[in-house]
Amino acid sequence: MYDKMETVFRSLALEAGDKIMEIYNSDDFEVKVKSDDSPVTEADEAADALISAGLRAAFPDILLVTEEQSGTHTQKADTFIIVDPLDGTKEFVHRRGDFTVNIAYVENGVPTRGVVYAPAKDRLFYTRADGQSVEEQGPFARDTAGTLAPISVSKPDNDGLLVVASKSHRDQATDDYINKYNTKDMKSAGSSLKFCLIATGEADIYPRVGRTMEWDTAAGHAVLNGAGGAVIRFDDHSPLVYGKADYANPFFIAYAPGVDLKPA
Repeated sequence: MYDKMETVFRSLALEAGDKIMEIYNSDDFEVKVKSDDSPVTEADEAADALISAGLRAAFPDILLVTEEQSGTHTQKADTFIIVDPLDGTKEFVHRRGDFTVNIAYVENGVPTRGVVYAPAKDRLFYTRADGQSVEEQGPFARDTAGTLAPISVSKPDNDGLLVVASKSHRDQATDDYINKYNTKDMKSAGSSLKFCLIATGEADIYPRVGRTMEWDTAAGHAVLNGAGGAVIRFDDHSPLVYGKADYANPFFIAYAPGVDLKPA
């Protein structure tokens, strides 16, 4: 099944990415506001429809939870597929490019397989059937994978860490926590790309002191797991698990295991 998952997740993410870029590059697109005041565009909805149809056809017996279908948010299972068809809608709306397509498979609370595709940045990360995370080099053909480079986390230098933080959600609490570390460089990135930057060794730690949902993080978390990294709760440093009430996350820290973690 993992072989099928690798193929299907990858090709659906690419297909959704094409659709998203078609809308992104058009002269104008409609932006609506959801009940929680977050934006949603026709790209979110088109990508969601395409991915959902493909996943339901390929894996009819596995629960599908997706951000854009609120009816799925009350369904529960130990093992499920979870999707954010366009993470970083604000980045999309402002045409900043840092948005991603996210599809993940969660087994008993742990994201074990996932794909993160950033179509405007031409970056594609996913876990292979054997659990190893890779970055594929473009151009990306739908039906055959290109050159794959296995990725793994850095060996951090605690005298000077590479920190990545959110582009649109930086706040004082985040800065206060980052200031507990010796940092060599600080970069900002949108959406689930932050997990992928740790997975490739381009960053060492990503603290998130703010609201996220499981569909925002599961695919990036799976990619990071497959590259030797980890994601833990901010408060007690226990593993971040999935399938929680309302699919809401507590604050968390994603990191390369060599980081000397500071208490919250």
